[in-house]
Amino acid sequence: MQDIIEKETDIEEIRVLIENKEWRHVKSLLSELSPVKIIEVMEGFDLQTQILILRLLSRNKSADVFSKLGPDRQESILRSMNNNQIKQVITELPPDDRTEVFGDLPGKLTQKLLNILPLEDRRETLALLGYPEDSVGRLMTPDYVAVRSYWKIGRALDHIRERGKDAETIDIVYVIGDNWKLLDSLAIRKFILADPQQKVETIMDYSFVGISVFEDQEQAVKKMSEFDIVALPVIDADNILLGIVTIDDVLDVLEEETTEDFHKTAAIAPVGIQYTTASAWTLYVKRITWLSILLVAGFLSSTIISTYEATLETVIALAFFIPILIDSGGNTATQSATLIIRAISTGDLTLRKWFRVAKKELLTGLLLGATLGVVLFFGSFLFDDAYPLALTLGVTTISVVLLANLTGAVLPILLTKLKLDPAVVSSPLLTTIIDAAGLLIYFSVANFVFGLS
Repeated sequence: MQDIIEKETDIEEIRVLIENKEWRHVKSLLSELSPVKIIEVMEGFDLQTQILILRLLSRNKSADVFSKLGPDRQESILRSMNNNQIKQVITELPPDDRTEVFGDLPGKLTQKLLNILPLEDRRETLALLGYPEDSVGRLMTPDYVAVRSYWKIGRALDHIRERGKDAETIDIVYVIGDNWKLLDSLAIRKFILADPQQKVETIMDYSFVGISVFEDQEQAVKKMSEFDIVALPVIDADNILLGIVTIDDVLDVLEEETTEDFHKTAAIAPVGIQYTTASAWTLYVKRITWLSILLVAGFLSSTIISTYEATLETVIALAFFIPILIDSGGNTATQSATLIIRAISTGDLTLRKWFRVAKKELLTGLLLGATLGVVLFFGSFLFDDAYPLALTLGVTTISVVLLANLTGAVLPILLTKLKLDPAVVSSPLLTTIIDAAGLLIYFSVANFVFGLS
């Protein structure tokens, strides 16, 4: 706790020094802070001061801080820097971070940056940018260590020492043929423990987990999680090694995908940028479409209630249980959909198992409906017409909960089969659908039990 207080004190101290333009002292203190803390220091200052703070840092640290800023702030800073300053920051970025920055910028500014980059860096960036936006090709880095299968272990170790300084990771070393076809991926310990006079091929098992350069980034997340590896080789259709995807890149993708799913679950179009950088208008645009759809859908429930107005006037107690019944249905559907969507996203559930899912959720829905129905059955004895009301509530609860449970389970599977994102079965939308269906069931059962036309 004391350390946290001291860090916060350091940040405030640096901000005061910046305001007083004591740059030499500021530079000394900034060198001791992490990139995240330096970003905290930059908060609240104007753009020119933020640029000045970046220029006080070493080249590597300046690039590291820049890579962790949001896309909007990156763009604003780049527009305000001269060519030499931009070149200093951009060329120090790792290739995968550089490509991510370029992918978030307007085309005109991207072209300007590409022209500033040295020829080697420009070719590297253009190669990465040539792949679809959400593909592994946009995520990979060419900074890896590869050795030849016919090399001796001693030569391979010398090569690892030489090239490993600039590599994203040396935990895994890739073995390639003369045509750059990937043959194997080996842990560094195998080289360290082997006889230096042995050839690399003697420690190979020709077994590796790779991913296509055009594969969706989410597949990289799943593979690295499934096989518990820190780096994944990226290959083309001919098995040529193009680059690697590392665990830090995967964690960034996982965070973005999780945030996007959270937004969709709440019936919000994915914002795509950090909340703190999003304007009120952006948030309005992302939310108003779904809210309008749900508003219109809500009229369906109102129409059903008005249609059965005579039923409600005859048995007033029915009105008391409407919120309870529709909430039970909506909550059940949301629970079921959440479980299935998560199972699909983690690979635990495949489309071939849909019939098994339907059977399981049918039984689960019956058990849940029967349990909740018993509670409402006895709750109905507080009102007149206790027995008819109890029967109505019992039958309705079992029917609504069963329907909601099956709908919440099967609909995500159906959407996945149709190549649609199952997350669009958002909580509010699913609840609205089940509300309307639940009201129809409720009033239909009530009319039958009470003998109403």
